[in-house]
Amino acid sequence: MKVGILGLGLIGGSLARAYAKAGHTVYACEKDTTILEFAKLSCAVHGDLNDESIPQCDLILLAIYTGGSICWLEENAHNISTTALVIDCCGIKEEICRRCFPIAEKYGFTFTGGHPMAGSHFSGFKYSRSNLFQGAPMVLVPPRFDDPELLERLKNALEPCRFGSFSVTTAQEHDKLIAFTSQMPHIVSNAYIKSPTAVSHKGFSAGSYKDLTRVAWLNPQMWAELFLNNRENILFELKSYISSLESYQNAIEKGDSQELIRLLDEGRKCKEEVDG
Repeated sequence: MKVGILGLGLIGGSLARAYAKAGHTVYACEKDTTILEFAKLSCAVHGDLNDESIPQCDLILLAIYTGGSICWLEENAHNISTTALVIDCCGIKEEICRRCFPIAEKYGFTFTGGHPMAGSHFSGFKYSRSNLFQGAPMVLVPPRFDDPELLERLKNALEPCRFGSFSVTTAQEHDKLIAFTSQMPHIVSNAYIKSPTAVSHKGFSAGSYKDLTRVAWLNPQMWAELFLNNRENILFELKSYISSLESYQNAIEKGDSQELIRLLDEGRKCKEEVDG
């Protein structure tokens, strides 16, 4: 299989390594030529993804920001084989699917929204690894939900990544859920670490601190774009969270131990219920 990859950051680089390790030919497009050359020296990439190689690709994976992925597809759609699969790996789905489904239909290839649920607070090709996606969930937003052959084709194309499970959903449902499971934790972590007490934490912090602050170290440009492109869902989650925090704040200010116990027990039961 010949695979084209747009972007060689953590996700794109790990995709390149996974496909190259599985024996596939990998072409890549990366604006930083130094990274592209290093990827070639690392044997993760075999050539440039360009006008010559794009038509040869059986699979193209878009692993840069949403806006950049859409622009690249608009500019290169005419060059993509009608037998090719194109899958994006962006953090939101509604905007990219709305823009890219019509492009694919116009030029005759198949576009599917995708979101590999794996990553790290580190970014860049130097942190990429071939087993990043092993055992991880992969979310798919196909153009049609009544086409089992397409779903099987997608799973086969993604086999080198060794995902642990696949979920199929709509772009709208994906963005609603991802606001809660991924985007909100980054906002909460990033805001929490701004406490003036944080500078004195050494020697007084353990697992709870590490768990909560791990994703505070993020890529500001990427996450800002994701938050704004998913504005309504993020605002819903933020307002819900702030309302809950105010309940705890009020109980503590009033010294109301019974209400505080009730709130804490309510949260414990919610955790038990949603995670089994």
